[in-house]
Amino acid sequence: MSPEDVREVFREFGEIAIRRMFGGMGLYRDGRIFAIVIDGEIFMKADATTASALREAGSSPFTYDRQGRAVAMSYWRIPVDALDDPDEAKRWGELALSVSREAKRSRKRSGELSGDEA
Repeated sequence: MSPEDVREVFREFGEIAIRRMFGGMGLYRDGRIFAIVIDGEIFMKADATTASALREAGSSPFTYDRQGRAVAMSYWRIPVDALDDPDEAKRWGELALSVSREAKRSRKRSGELSGDEA
C-alpha cells in the first residue's frame, strides 16, 4: 500500500503524516501515532476496549515472530469494510488516535507518580 493509498483510505479523517519505520510506515495525526502499515496492511493502535470492537469487526492483531514465538502488539488490522468506506476509516482512526492520546496521558501520570516518590 502506497502513501497515496493510505491517504485515500483516511481522506475523511483529516491530514495525516506518514513516516517510514521498521520496513513499513507509521501514520500520525496531531503528532501522535495512530496506525502502522506493515506488508501493505494497515494496523490501528488499540487498547482492550477497541481491540474487542476490532475483533468483533473481524480484525486480528499484528504479530511478529521473536525466537520462534508469536508476539502480539497493541495494533489491530483495520476492518476490511473501512478500506472502501472513508467514514468507517475515519471512525477507526478517531478511536485509534484516542487510544494513542490516552497512552500518552497514562505514561505522564506514571512519570508524575514516580517523580513524587523520589
